[in-house]
Amino acid sequence: MLTKSDKSKLRSTIFRHLDGIAVATSAHALHKKGILDYILEHKKVALKHLSKKFSSNEGYLNVALRVLCSQGWMEQQLDNKTDTVIYITNSNSKSAFGHVHLYEDVVNLLNYSDRFATDKMISADAFIALESVFRKFETNFGLIVSNENSIEYQVLKHIEGVIAGPIIVLLGVNGLFHKYFMEASFTAEEYHKDPESFKKILDFLSHLGWFKKKKSTYQFTDEGLFFAKRASAYGVTVSYIPTFLQLDELIFGNPLILKTDSPSDTEKHVHREMNVWGSGGAHATYFKVIDKVIIDLFNKPIEEQPKGILDMGCGNGAFIEHIFNVIDQQTLRGQLLDEHPLFLVGVDFNKAALKVTRANLIKADIWAKVIWGDIGRPDVLANDLREDYDIELQDLLNVRTFLDHNRIWEAPMKKYNNISTSTGAFATNGKCLKNNDVEASLLEHLQKWKPFVEKFGLLIIELHTIDPKLVADNLGQTAATAYDATHGYSDQYILEVDVLRKTAIKAGLVPNDNHFAKFPNNALATVSINLLKGNF
Repeated sequence: MLTKSDKSKLRSTIFRHLDGIAVATSAHALHKKGILDYILEHKKVALKHLSKKFSSNEGYLNVALRVLCSQGWMEQQLDNKTDTVIYITNSNSKSAFGHVHLYEDVVNLLNYSDRFATDKMISADAFIALESVFRKFETNFGLIVSNENSIEYQVLKHIEGVIAGPIIVLLGVNGLFHKYFMEASFTAEEYHKDPESFKKILDFLSHLGWFKKKKSTYQFTDEGLFFAKRASAYGVTVSYIPTFLQLDELIFGNPLILKTDSPSDTEKHVHREMNVWGSGGAHATYFKVIDKVIIDLFNKPIEEQPKGILDMGCGNGAFIEHIFNVIDQQTLRGQLLDEHPLFLVGVDFNKAALKVTRANLIKADIWAKVIWGDIGRPDVLANDLREDYDIELQDLLNVRTFLDHNRIWEAPMKKYNNISTSTGAFATNGKCLKNNDVEASLLEHLQKWKPFVEKFGLLIIELHTIDPKLVADNLGQTAATAYDATHGYSDQYILEVDVLRKTAIKAGLVPNDNHFAKFPNNALATVSINLLKGNF
């Protein structure tokens, strides 16, 4: 039986594993170009100088360097007033940079791991590559680990994460973590058509302490069950392996290498199905807070309730289905649906997602309109709803999950005197964005939505960055490093919790503190839930 302390340590391992996928790939890309040696030699280097010196795409270079700051390997000196970013070595830099070459094997391994998402299996050549890496891992890649605060321990956990993360996700998606396997001993033959090769995977996981091996059978340990039940925690970061594999090109070559010609094209930068699977694992926690907002709103007198709900970025329709069931089963409105039907709208920019949503809602016997829309053009959406369905956008509760940061970049139309308080690293098509502009862009984005959401509100679950120094002081306590990398390299704009709320207020949308939550509920919060309204 795991103690609270045991669970805390294992949770820390998950965070360090996620760090590893982001750090190993980023650091290795910089190492190969000689950037880390250059920083060590000069001790203090301006981002613009570094970018020019190494002919890089400054925006993505900034993301990579900030990732290393989040691990405590150097420090970022950011001045949003003058728009200058300087990177400075610290007492960890020499040792950390000196170990980066050890990432080479596992970074190369990702070329095989990336195929897990589409093949749904580990191929013969991947087994060979894995076996070679497993052998090195058994001797800690030659590292002598003195304690858990050492650079060596940090690097080894990174390596472990790059190896284990994609395997965990594959096994989770493919059913190894089904009750059948989790509750009793099993053999490799029961799970895989190439049992001899698969035994090597199980032996590696046994080496990590996840299985007890007895002759030819394997049984989950308490530690292994802990990880198995949290396999989806790896899903989002692992889904971005296509991006991590292109860092050489993104940082030093063609910054558009992963762009698609049309929103309907299959995304190149992420395995979307895996991403949805991974993010779904955490949604239950957030939905508890969302449910309270929905129940409060739809228990009000009927004349004070919205006519329905619009989910922008509806994905597969799961959020609409969840909200409908909450209203139907737990609210006053649910008892009055015959007299006061609920107008449900699913909106997405991706036409493939619209097809999936439509099919899923029909299957769930939920009546909803499913239409194309752009989060950056609420005016067009409002007009479409009015003309096609005779309903006003402002009469609906607008909801969205992890979407506003993923809008297409629009530079601010006006100049503002505001100096951003964000510590983030942001880019569009490889170009470095000023934090002042990122904050101003969010302001104008929210101002566009204000006329349509001030009455009933905009209910959003959003992702956030945090100060890299705070991350470095709390290694193993947050997934912020991985979030910053995956979103930074793919032109997404995750600002801090307080920056979002402050900007919303400037836009005339006041956060309702009764319906505010952040996860975790401390300074390390990377997810927040807000109900933004014009008035209460």
